[in-house]
Amino acid sequence: MSAPDTAAIFESAKEIDRLRDELKEVIQEINKLHKKLQTTPEVVEKPGDTSLSRLRHLYTRGKELSENEENVSNQLLKQLDALLPSGPSGQQRRRTGTAEGNDQKKKRVKTDSDIPKLSTSMRNHLDSCADLKGEEVAARVRVEGDKEEWLVVKVENFDRETRVFEVVDEEPAEDEEGGVQRKYKLPMSHIIPFPKKTEPGSAPDYPPGRPVLAVYPGTSALYKATVVNAHRKRKTDDYLLEFDDDEEEDGSLPKRAVAFHRVVAFPEGHRQ
Repeated sequence: MSAPDTAAIFESAKEIDRLRDELKEVIQEINKLHKKLQTTPEVVEKPGDTSLSRLRHLYTRGKELSENEENVSNQLLKQLDALLPSGPSGQQRRRTGTAEGNDQKKKRVKTDSDIPKLSTSMRNHLDSCADLKGEEVAARVRVEGDKEEWLVVKVENFDRETRVFEVVDEEPAEDEEGGVQRKYKLPMSHIIPFPKKTEPGSAPDYPPGRPVLAVYPGTSALYKATVVNAHRKRKTDDYLLEFDDDEEEDGSLPKRAVAFHRVVAFPEGHRQ
């Protein structure tokens, strides 16, 4: 093993330690904020409170750290694999054992190498995705050519290994005979869970002027809109929204009421 190879391995190991230490601090902050919201849930109703946006930032940072740790871990595995001894001589030595013993060793090696090492926050994130089975979510789907739209779909399955959702658009397709329901396989980045109707306290409170993605009344499609009503008195109150490209004959934008559980944060970097 050369000095540069050793140094690269040590650097990767140090980076993993650093990411885990930072992730530990993020998780501690999340737990503190959870405790605060559980003991004083009314704090989110106060104007200017940033608890929910802070919580979202922490979860986003935790997800980034988990993904970075996974990437560096994969890099470290490749560095170690490149330096491990291999060749006929090693294989010949293994043949001296019994067939049963060799099979057991192979099974142990496969078990150790194939199980991915996931951080706690990533496991929790995958658990929350699996819990969406049977729920309606907002999904970015390709409808024709390169055109994409946000639709309300129902989750049929989530594969933890491939991290792919299987969803169905329960609205029959108008351009197909027999009203066929369209099914899609989508990555995690194309799915946004709706706030639970039965848990209004967990829903974000968007201030006036904030762009959001919301279900247009009378449809199962989501479009970009802007919050126009003042601070809602109750978490269960509807949002008053102005949808983009929804002008009336006089050029004004009508204000439309949308239930809180049909409004999600506008995805960063998304254009519609």
